Amino acid sequence: MRVSLEQAIAELKQGGVVAIPTETVYGLAADATNDSALRKIFAIKQRPADHPLIVHIGDINQVQDWVTTFPDVAIALASTFWPGPLTLVLPAQPHVSRVVRGDEPTVALRIPKHPVALALLTQGGLSVAAPSANLFTQLSPTTAAHVEAGLGEAVPVLDGGACDVGIESTIVSVNADGQWQLLRPGMISEQAIAVVAERAAHPHVPAATGGDAAQPIPKVPGQHALHYSPRTPLLLFKDRASLKQENERLQLAGLSCAAMLLGDGDVPNCPHVNLPNSPDKVAELLYSTLHDLDAMKVDRLLVELPPNLPIWLAVLDRLSRAGYR
Repeated sequence: MRVSLEQAIAELKQGGVVAIPTETVYGLAADATNDSALRKIFAIKQRPADHPLIVHIGDINQVQDWVTTFPDVAIALASTFWPGPLTLVLPAQPHVSRVVRGDEPTVALRIPKHPVALALLTQGGLSVAAPSANLFTQLSPTTAAHVEAGLGEAVPVLDGGACDVGIESTIVSVNADGQWQLLRPGMISEQAIAVVAERAAHPHVPAATGGDAAQPIPKVPGQHALHYSPRTPLLLFKDRASLKQENERLQLAGLSCAAMLLGDGDVPNCPHVNLPNSPDKVAELLYSTLHDLDAMKVDRLLVELPPNLPIWLAVLDRLSRAGYR
């Protein structure tokens, strides 16, 4: 069910949920201060209750409403990358809902860059929790149609077109002393964060080693071993030749395939999509391509992996959780 901006704001203020566009993926939004509304997100997504939610705010000045400390490193990162696909995990104020925190002592915050999402937050005076608008572990949606296909027509959807980043935000935790860690890769790279933070990421040292940094890593979205997955079994290949060989083997066994390929070259004898050999373009098109291939209802999806290089880290992370090597 498609709704207008005004209808979406009204629905959220009344304790409902609405799927909203962001520049990363569509999120299933609810008022971040309303526990009853937040629990609807978990019920609709069939998501475990101990998984924290990212709170989307409309202005950097709202950060102090949610956190006990906003270190200089976090301020620099927010000032540089917000609005945009960066989530900051910071020590939470005591009043912040345990539902939105997943019982963690931290809260995850970001300002989305999508104009429709920003209009909803600023015009509505809202802060919303908005995990991806899909069933838990399944493919993230990057269009309104993906949301409707995954969650059904009963969920209101604010249509903002296709997402232009295409994969979930980079997540970074920042301690009170300014030490930071990369918790989920995204299209804002660890190198770019280190340049702005003016220090390298702080390595996590487990307590068993007796290190001086034995702080638990905060739980954040996207850490589940199986995530971002199509319904069709997805197989991953480090090179085109091995993908083609597996396609031939499966076809001889009477199984149908479809493939996602990177760049030019020989192609397998099955339906396939060639994506440009560019991290930004692959990220933008990744989920929409997998949605399209999944809709073919073949027996197997075959995906050519990009090279194991830092610029491909976010795409490799999503694919490694979506399929099997």
